[in-house]
Amino acid sequence: MTSDTAQKTNASAKKSEHEEALEYLKEQIKPGDTVYTILRHVSKSGMSRLIDLYLVKGNQPFRITWSTAKALRYPYDRRYDAVRIGGCGTDVGFSSVYNLGHALFSDGYQLKHQWL
Repeated sequence: MTSDTAQKTNASAKKSEHEEALEYLKEQIKPGDTVYTILRHVSKSGMSRLIDLYLVKGNQPFRITWSTAKALRYPYDRRYDAVRIGGCGTDVGFSSVYNLGHALFSDGYQLKHQWL
C-alpha cells in the first residue's frame, strides 16, 4: 500500500468515525436536552482545558464525551478521558455544547448547558 493510499484510507476512517458519532448522538440527544459538563484539567499555561460531557437519562448519568470529541473533531485526551478545548477567556463548556447543538440540529441553542 502506498503512503497516498494509506492517507486516503485513514482519512475515510476518520470521516466515517465522525459520521457514526453524529448519528449516535442524534439518537441519544433531542432538542431541548441539557448537556452537563465537568472540568477535568486546565493546562499549566491556561491555554487549554479538558472537559467531560454527560446527559442524564432515566435518572442516570450518560457519558457522551468520546462521541462528542469525534462528532466535533476535537482532540480526545486519553490520560484524562476528556475532550481537549484550546484557548482561554471563553466558557469552554458552553462553547462545546453550543457547537454540538449546531452540529446535530443546525442551531447551537437547541441544547442547554450546565456545569457540574
